Amino acid sequence: MKTDIIVVGGYGHVGGQICVQLAQYFPGKVYAAGRSLARAEQFCSQLDGKVMPLRIAVGEPLDKKQLEKVKLIVMCLDQEDTSFAKACLAAGVDYVDVSANGDFFAAMERLKQQENNLGGTAVLSVGLAPGLTNLLALKAAQSMDVASRVDIAIMLGLGDAHGQAAIEWTVDSLARSFVITERGSSRTVNSFTEGSSTDFGFELGERTAYRFPFSDQQTLARTLKIPTVSTRLCFDSRPVTGLMQLLKAVGFGRLLGMKPIRKMTIMAFGKLRFGSARYAVKVTGYGKRAGVDVVAEFGLQGAREAEITAMTAVVVAKAVYENELPQGIFHVEQLFELDLYEHQLVLRLKGQHSELKGSVIANIQSWSRIQG
Repeated sequence: MKTDIIVVGGYGHVGGQICVQLAQYFPGKVYAAGRSLARAEQFCSQLDGKVMPLRIAVGEPLDKKQLEKVKLIVMCLDQEDTSFAKACLAAGVDYVDVSANGDFFAAMERLKQQENNLGGTAVLSVGLAPGLTNLLALKAAQSMDVASRVDIAIMLGLGDAHGQAAIEWTVDSLARSFVITERGSSRTVNSFTEGSSTDFGFELGERTAYRFPFSDQQTLARTLKIPTVSTRLCFDSRPVTGLMQLLKAVGFGRLLGMKPIRKMTIMAFGKLRFGSARYAVKVTGYGKRAGVDVVAEFGLQGAREAEITAMTAVVVAKAVYENELPQGIFHVEQLFELDLYEHQLVLRLKGQHSELKGSVIANIQSWSRIQG
């Protein structure tokens, strides 16, 4: 009988928190896996046998025997191709992906179109962004008859602790151009350009956020069929946000292609503790309801982005583990939806009104407003 849960990247910054939280529900069935067995063993030695170590290296051939008792894989690492996920699904293993690689998600969507014999359920876009941003966008779209545009703004705290992979992705993304969907057509934009003012609510107030290549904006244009979707980023420190925009404007992004400058920038971001550990998300939907223009706003904020990412992943993973879901490859907003309360979010299976057991995402403040 399949009972085990493997968290790949399970001794990392986010993966470690996922292991600890899942072990509260499934002690002895959770494995912290990665390329280094020694690091996995060191991490698990502190957890009284509730989490076990395992060596799995993404990119190496996957031994089918390792999957014989595995019911669920939680993936916390970026991947270049779909071979690992495909092997899991072919073996009837469910798969939850906590990474944020838009190119990989597009490849998974192509796999979904090509394969008819996927034996498990894969849920992509699980975390804060993408993840909760997708579900808040769904909430906005559900509040109107026709959604024509969704704007997503994300504030990250520079005083927070971030994993190495997240820091590298952020730095590399500063130099990127990427494709957005605008009025149903594709347009290429540059990262950290086209600033837009956003009111995050509470005492955070107005902030200027800039375009950034979060995968939710590409995904939501397809899954929710919204003609215009954009995602922008700012930091909790207004001066640092302004400095980054200025550096990008004078060509610093091109210099990040030079390995020494990229390395120094990653080191600087890793050591930077200028600001707080707060994060915030604001999703604004525009459309019509009963023929009248409607604006739907949903926001949330809290502290420690890795914690809310892990908590969201655990709630989704637990729902996948305990319920019979459709086989295939889905983004989180295609299977789940949210209820917002003042100090927590509750995850539900889409179209069902009863909340799932253990489905509360806590330690947040949320708000909503619909005008029209």
